[in-house]
Amino acid sequence: MKTFLQAITLITFFNTAQSLNIVIAGGTGKVGRLLSSTLHSQEKQHDITILCRNSFLASAPAKVSGDFGWLGEGFLEKHDSVQLRDWDGGDLLDIVGCDWQGWQDDALPKADVVVNLVGGYTEQRTMACERIVRESLRLNPSAKQVLLSMDDEDLKISLKTNRAKACEDMLSSNCQDVVCLRAQMYDVKGACKQIMDVIDSL
Repeated sequence: MKTFLQAITLITFFNTAQSLNIVIAGGTGKVGRLLSSTLHSQEKQHDITILCRNSFLASAPAKVSGDFGWLGEGFLEKHDSVQLRDWDGGDLLDIVGCDWQGWQDDALPKADVVVNLVGGYTEQRTMACERIVRESLRLNPSAKQVLLSMDDEDLKISLKTNRAKACEDMLSSNCQDVVCLRAQMYDVKGACKQIMDVIDSL
């Protein structure tokens, strides 16, 4: 009986030791939904925080607005390791109220991995990337940074490709441990697999 209990204790310790604290910026889109669901289904008991511009709308029973990401109440109830945290996303013009304040201190200090899925390829993406880099350097410079961008073929215009490259350069030149990934626009599963391969390697 004692040996059995010791074995259970070791297994529990091993699973806990493998668990990670993962922050996903812009994680209320298709890739973020699949990624957080995949992470939740693992036995490693990861803690997942999704940074979003409006957690109230993102957690509503039904999608309210196309301007904000949405996971839904049912998704969050089923995936109880996933929590939402408001943040400014690099653009205060989209923010209502003050719930976004303090996101850095809540999300980043314990993060093992920060995944940046912020899309749009507007100036907001560049600002969001800059916010993640600056606050990570201040609070947790050793966190692994993972940035996902679309392939240049899908971005098409030079303005968007330049912004994608600027974000990659920003991470690579400032952060200690960086992986920059590229994926095709509609290859949600392929994009998720690339990110999971990085996380599983830790």
